[in-house]
Amino acid sequence: MSTSTNADGGDEPDEEFSQAEADDLIDEIERRRSLQGVAAVAVAAIGILFSLFQLFLAAKSFTFTIPLPLVADWQISLQLLQANAVHVAFALVITFLLFPASTGDGFVVRTLGRVVPALRRQFGERNPLTRAAAGLRRGFRWAFVDPDMERVTVFDLACILGAVLSAFYFLTEFAEIQNMRVFGIDSGRPVTAIYTFLDPILGSVPFVSEYSYAMALGVIGILLVLEATRRTLGLPLMLIVASFIVYARWGFLISGNTPFLGLLAIPELTWPDIIQNLWYNTENGVFGIPVTVSVSFIYIFILFGSFLEMSGAGQWFIDLAYAVTGKRKGGPAKASILASGFMGTISGSSIANTVTTGAFTIPLMKRSGYSPEFSGAVESSASSGGQILPPVMGAAAFLMVQYTATPFADIIILATIPAVVFFFGVWVMVHLKAVQEGIGGLEEETVSLGDHLKRGWFYLVPIGLLLYYLIIERLSVSRSAWFTLVALVALIAVVSAYSRDTRGRLLGVLAGVVAAELASFTLAGVPVTGLVGGVGAGLPLGEAAGIVGSRIGWYMMFAGAVTLLSKPDLDAEYLDLNPKISETTTMLSEKTDRDLDTQPVRLGAFVVKSMDEGARTAVPVVIAVAAAGIIPGVISVSGLGPNLTSLLLALSGGSIVVMLLVTAVASIILGMGMPTTVTYIILISMLASPLVEFGIPLLAAHLFILYFGVIADITPPVAVAAYAASGVAKSDPFETGVKAFSLSLNKAVVPFAFVLAPGIVLLREKANAAELPLRERYRIVNFSDLTEITYSVPEIIIPVIGVFLGVIALGATVIGTLYTRVETPGRVGFAFSSLLLMAPRLLSETVFDLLGLVGVSVSVDALLLDLTLRAVGFALFAALTVQNRRKLDTGDDDRTATAAPESS
Repeated sequence: MSTSTNADGGDEPDEEFSQAEADDLIDEIERRRSLQGVAAVAVAAIGILFSLFQLFLAAKSFTFTIPLPLVADWQISLQLLQANAVHVAFALVITFLLFPASTGDGFVVRTLGRVVPALRRQFGERNPLTRAAAGLRRGFRWAFVDPDMERVTVFDLACILGAVLSAFYFLTEFAEIQNMRVFGIDSGRPVTAIYTFLDPILGSVPFVSEYSYAMALGVIGILLVLEATRRTLGLPLMLIVASFIVYARWGFLISGNTPFLGLLAIPELTWPDIIQNLWYNTENGVFGIPVTVSVSFIYIFILFGSFLEMSGAGQWFIDLAYAVTGKRKGGPAKASILASGFMGTISGSSIANTVTTGAFTIPLMKRSGYSPEFSGAVESSASSGGQILPPVMGAAAFLMVQYTATPFADIIILATIPAVVFFFGVWVMVHLKAVQEGIGGLEEETVSLGDHLKRGWFYLVPIGLLLYYLIIERLSVSRSAWFTLVALVALIAVVSAYSRDTRGRLLGVLAGVVAAELASFTLAGVPVTGLVGGVGAGLPLGEAAGIVGSRIGWYMMFAGAVTLLSKPDLDAEYLDLNPKISETTTMLSEKTDRDLDTQPVRLGAFVVKSMDEGARTAVPVVIAVAAAGIIPGVISVSGLGPNLTSLLLALSGGSIVVMLLVTAVASIILGMGMPTTVTYIILISMLASPLVEFGIPLLAAHLFILYFGVIADITPPVAVAAYAASGVAKSDPFETGVKAFSLSLNKAVVPFAFVLAPGIVLLREKANAAELPLRERYRIVNFSDLTEITYSVPEIIIPVIGVFLGVIALGATVIGTLYTRVETPGRVGFAFSSLLLMAPRLLSETVFDLLGLVGVSVSVDALLLDLTLRAVGFALFAALTVQNRRKLDTGDDDRTATAAPESS
């Protein structure tokens, strides 16, 4: 598509955003280095090791064997704290390699940079003081500053050494760490007792012998996490986390007699107490629940997404979206919504989703007639929804599993309807904008849906398998992701080796391997590779077949690899790997002066590059959860939790509306420029309990906080996802953010809808709820609940229909068009009907709170009032819709569009 016809009939040049430009934009936003040579190889190698470590944990849990040629296999058995420490250490090392400490444009460097010019003016160029200061400046810059973002500094290497030493201590001195849980961190040995060769050098230094090595490593480790947080996530988050540590040490100075603030008073804690709880603890602190979830769930899903993206699934899903919607009114924008939803399943990152999908969708939206700002807004708004779209969702969803002790399959059920409502709402708005502007579908040819599915149907298999393992088999999240990942690699291996010429050979190799394994298990009870160690007792045929069937993915990988090696010049007919794979093989060919751009090498590069990219994607998430874990750690060790709940309940004045608004605003403000994961961890630590105290279901409260954390990605003035989209669209960042926020308004209303009407997220109060703790009073509905008409109709079906109609009314409010232009009074009416249809209790509770202020109490049937207000909202919506349709039919508006909204 080199040129295309725009809405006005003119030709515009191709505005495609290249893969290199997309990568550069992501690096610019995330402030990553562009390393070359040894440093680049080191990052890739460490990233691959990180992914291999996580794959071993997913496959074998914390006890696994690493096969070593010519020597005995290496048996490894890790404790949870050790696994978490290694996990964070990997992330720290890659962080210090990829993210510079300073590029020379920060406040500290600029301030110190003024010293030498001032001395030069005062004393002259040749003055010894000036020359000494200039030498110090050069040394400082060499050790700390990387202005070109392409050099690993001495400070980076020192930080890496600290991270490695910390992980090494956890692995080698775990018995001492266990003793410290009983006797305290001061009971640990000093560094000179652990590394005896340092005794002649440091043995006489009082500070070294006074504190244990564990204490020193704990302090260094926490400082390294703070520094990594500053580099990857920014100074504000680092300061927030650091302020909690300071509060843990000196919060006892707050007087308990101070009104309101007195509730924040805590007992006095010493530094050893704080360090031990924040660094040597798996319940709270750096290695607490968030990092545990990252080790068990988050990383393996990020790795799964990386493999799926490197396989070419991302572009296939984008093309699928265009095949489905490209020819419809406003087709490019609708395709962007679908493509962003599909890609959200892969990436789970608003920024990466926006740039990778937007590089293709935004230019097409602009050429079809949408403004650059609106095009960027559509992409960033839809991309931000990837974190709330099942089945994969973002990292915060896995944290919800752990914090609420809820199976991930139930989280999928809980999140599905709100996610569908959100994407439907954005779809409605882009359609109404197309009606308003007279924007049609794509004029370029798009592949037919049938041909597209025939060519890449296998990309849907991993998603289906994931749902099967999670929902039908009810396996754990990590096991489900592991089995799905094996199946994905097996599929890619087979498809890459499949052609008309090789399909017989491929099938023959696969059949031969399966037959040999089945015979070996039946006759000797071991796989073929185990026959070297001796023959055992055979297994019954059925049992042997079950074992072989469970390993079919590995046999498919082997068959694909053997077939490719037998025909290395094969050109895969049905597989288009991510362009990064061909870039890697081309680079290897240039470095080795050999033609390595062959299908076997591409398959190997696919596996290796996927692990590398997965590690790079996961690192900011790991750092985020490690840093954010400090906050609940402080809350736990200080005993602040109950007091904080009491404070928030007091400040809300007993109003559920005020409490929800405070939570929403806090989520958006805190989430600006920060990962959703961090926002979620911080706010559920402080706000989840107060919300539950108001009678809101625990899962609904957590999902409420998650939604507003996601909204922060497209909320001005920060709006990181909208900023990324504006870079692709070449639009004004602030205006793009404003439009993105307006397109996502339903994402701000829907959370109020489902916390006040839990049936929308398929939650029902248990029969014995009054006897249970507040956190346990609700459950996910089952089939019998849905067949119970007296419950399902008023509490599920009517509210869900109301939410869907409400987002249509909200679309008419925001865009100002339905069938035709909507005047200001009509927009006000649609806005009011939207509120009544989606969250009527929000209005009624507000009225009751206002009446309570003047001493008037009201007692009504809550369900009856809810249904009545929804009926009023529907009547108003229907009247305004009919009026707008008649306006179109009578031609009263000169700017009337020629087509009515199509069904979605």
